[in-house]
Amino acid sequence: MSSVPTTVRVPTEGVDLLLLAGINDANLIELARITGTRVALRGEGLTVTGPADQAMRAEAIALGMVGTIRDGQTLTPDDVLRLSLDQRPDDMAARAAGALVLPGARRTVKPKTPGQGEYLQKILEHDIVVGIGPAGTGKTYLAVAAAVDALMRKRVRRIVLARPAVEAGESLGFLPGDMQAKVDPYLRPLYDALDDLMPYERIQKALDSRTIEVAPLAFMRGRTLGDAFVILDEAQNATHMQMKMFLTRLGVNSKIVITGDKTQVDLPRREESGLMQIERILHGIEGIAFHYFSDADVVRHRLVRDIIRAYNEDAAGG
Repeated sequence: MSSVPTTVRVPTEGVDLLLLAGINDANLIELARITGTRVALRGEGLTVTGPADQAMRAEAIALGMVGTIRDGQTLTPDDVLRLSLDQRPDDMAARAAGALVLPGARRTVKPKTPGQGEYLQKILEHDIVVGIGPAGTGKTYLAVAAAVDALMRKRVRRIVLARPAVEAGESLGFLPGDMQAKVDPYLRPLYDALDDLMPYERIQKALDSRTIEVAPLAFMRGRTLGDAFVILDEAQNATHMQMKMFLTRLGVNSKIVITGDKTQVDLPRREESGLMQIERILHGIEGIAFHYFSDADVVRHRLVRDIIRAYNEDAAGG
């Protein structure tokens, strides 16, 4: 592990800082003692500074401390010590290598390409991340994995997964069933990602309690999504107005990931794509990151990569 000093900030929005720090800052002192880091609590964040491996361990413990307070529980130095014992050495090594170790599920999600690793890092470091690239690159799957990781580590209180319900050659009105039955086919890929990352019973419980919400983009109108990890998938099919509406839902202590493929626009007029618009106008804003996947990041069947390359070559030649 590297010994280069690293500073990590843990958000504390909505948390009683006096309860977090403990009597005479006892909880913070215990955190610093256990991890060998410098700990400071200022404004809306707790910062830990030390060698990278120690700072990473301190961050994981601090997230548990924040989650404990958010759950309405008391926090003592003994609790801080207990939280430190919950950090398995192999989990810490995996996270240092860029992997997501999902608590409870004990599932490790590892980036399979350098591009995927950069994408996960941007999600960790920015409030809004836009992932653009072809099918099979893991845009949605990795975003959902990061959301589940944030929820299980109590960085957020809920996950909201959204997709535009665009009629690609079919009319919603002619599909059988009630409204939920009509839109479920559009949302199925999001459910599939959850199924692979969480036990079925936990997913159902989270859906019933609305800790996890899967809904069409249109259902986001008029809401403020605070303390949430929000994903907009297939964003190339969101219109200009829908995209503006979605982005302005961002609340306190929330993170947004937008994924899309510019070659798969199903809108009547391609120029209406909200994904194309934000690509033009949001570059350079602090806190927003764009990540571009290439066919080198395709992790599905080898033929998927070859097919994408063939289409790209045909488009370039045309």
